[in-house]
Amino acid sequence: MGAGVAEVIVVGGGVGGMVAALLLARDGHDVRIYERLPRLGGKLAEHRRDGFTFSIGPSLLTLPGLFLDLGVPLDLLELDELCRYRFADGSTLSTYRDPERTAEAVDRLAPGEGRNWRAFHRWAGRCLDASTRTFFAGPPSGPVVEPPFRPAGRRPGDRPGDRPGDRPGGPAGGQPSGPLPRPRLGDLLAVAPGRTLHALAGRFFRDARLRQYVDRYATYAGSNPYRAPAALGCVPAIEHGDGGWYVRGGLPRLADALAGSLAKAGVEIRLETEIAEVVADAERVRGVRTALGEAVGADIVIVNADAASLYGRLLPDRARLRRIARLGLSSSAFLMLAAVEGRTEDLPHHSVVFSADYRREFGDIFDRRRPPEDPTVYIGCPAVADATQAPAGAESWSMLVNVPAGDPGRWPMPPGAYAELVLDRLASRGHDLSGRLRFLDLLTPADLRDRYGAWGGAIYGGAYGGPFAPFRRPGNRGPRRGLYLVGGSAHPGGGLPLVAMGGRIVAALVRRDFPRSMRRPEEARR
Repeated sequence: MGAGVAEVIVVGGGVGGMVAALLLARDGHDVRIYERLPRLGGKLAEHRRDGFTFSIGPSLLTLPGLFLDLGVPLDLLELDELCRYRFADGSTLSTYRDPERTAEAVDRLAPGEGRNWRAFHRWAGRCLDASTRTFFAGPPSGPVVEPPFRPAGRRPGDRPGDRPGDRPGGPAGGQPSGPLPRPRLGDLLAVAPGRTLHALAGRFFRDARLRQYVDRYATYAGSNPYRAPAALGCVPAIEHGDGGWYVRGGLPRLADALAGSLAKAGVEIRLETEIAEVVADAERVRGVRTALGEAVGADIVIVNADAASLYGRLLPDRARLRRIARLGLSSSAFLMLAAVEGRTEDLPHHSVVFSADYRREFGDIFDRRRPPEDPTVYIGCPAVADATQAPAGAESWSMLVNVPAGDPGRWPMPPGAYAELVLDRLASRGHDLSGRLRFLDLLTPADLRDRYGAWGGAIYGGAYGGPFAPFRRPGNRGPRRGLYLVGGSAHPGGGLPLVAMGGRIVAALVRRDFPRSMRRPEEARR
């Protein structure tokens, strides 16, 4: 490293790696991304066939300011109805951007529970406030970036990113512009340590349907609500505070926009190039070696791949691999991509059709290691808001069932038969697609494993189990100087907002660890 400029290699072009690369390139470093697939974005991807487009990764964007603050251009649509939940008894609950409207909907479902929902929402806000000063601001050793959003949520009338320099993320999405947040004595208590998400739901709600609605938030981290920490209950404070958003053209347009920003920042992108090894000595990284044997030197290597892949293959470390294994795998996904003939009356953009027995469902996934006999099904239909996603007079349905990570060849039934079971369950609960399917394409955990290198096809790496599970994930600093981790299997976790926060954290750690690498002020605000 000379003249204050580091050679940076990012292994993997997922969203977290792209954010870190963009920030470090704007700091003046020479940055290269090596991606095994023919496009950037990782799991933020889509499947196209016969004029239909399906999201096979994230389908809802929260905290878009994380990207707008970076100057990433996005054509956003805010959703009024965030999600519609259908319970096994046929009742439904719609949740809305407006928390008061949601509380009223809760009261219609279960009279008297609206007051409890308001109390739950206030608790979620306090939990989120504490998380912004701790979990979201850096590794367990302490905060390194400013909070990525206003702790109290977006104010009415705000549009995320209208004034990037005014947002709490600071100029360039993470460049400190003031004192870093200081954790408070009560922050640990604010996240209800020692309590599971299911226990939290029972603290606030008498109605079993509302407890199931709260339990659902564990799936945002691929976890079991009967074991996952209550801190996952802060998600509603984000959804109702900053809103839920759709990117016109589909969420993969976010990856395209990030790629355009990387090109403008001078990041070199090498697609369809697999990295076989992180080259390091006992003290520091030296670079990488491609699958074709090319050695490339670097001062800094950021691994945007599954942590198990790093410690199992790229830079073998049995002790760290064992620690990852002890976390247990998060759930995987069984994706059913349905080209549906005709338009469905009153179908929302996002809906969830619940199973009758949630405890049994999660027991199937995490204990019996088989697809649930009575699955909960998420349905995403972007054609409701975006005509580009399906031909005229038709709809593209992305249906997701949580299943165990691992080999689907060990399932009690083949994937095709399981898809029929899921369709039968949906038909019995008001979503009968008989005679309406033009085609149905399936993706299993094996596809996610082979395509993205995810251990067993697990979407989020390790599962969250136990009160301190969020801080037991692999850290962002690796065991050699100059080695960093980012992505869904590393701190702070999976999902678009968290991997973007991880990218900000890694960029900040590089600034701390390599203080001689002076950024160029004019580029830091580009």
